[in-house]
Amino acid sequence: MANDVMNRNFDLFDPMNFFNEVGNLGHDMFSGDSSMKTDVVEHDKDYVVTAELPGFKKDDIHVDYRDDTLRISGKAEVNQSAKDDDGRVLRQERSSQNVARSFYLPDIDLKNVQAKYDAGVLTLTLPKQTKVDDNHEISID
Repeated sequence: MANDVMNRNFDLFDPMNFFNEVGNLGHDMFSGDSSMKTDVVEHDKDYVVTAELPGFKKDDIHVDYRDDTLRISGKAEVNQSAKDDDGRVLRQERSSQNVARSFYLPDIDLKNVQAKYDAGVLTLTLPKQTKVDDNHEISID
């Protein structure tokens, strides 16, 4: 057992393990989560869709509705660079993120849809259309 513990501790200080772990941390920190966390809640008269889009600008987000399907997509690109006093680039990073989700939400009243984007959260309120039943039974007197 003592050898087993020593081997585990030795592995912690193995340069290859160290660089692999640091690389994984960097990947996790800079790649971000590319999914769009979304809630869809149905009420009697509407649907409310809330999507988390942190780091996106309002102009980076596209929302459309066709074929009874709501589509939300976003594309964000970030370019950062740090220079020293002499103007030499010390660090330059680029990242991009593309996300998209689709939801089947039938019978939306498109004229009364409301959309708000605040603090990285997109909130859509999609009122349902009041359908007129085409199959009316006619009573005979």
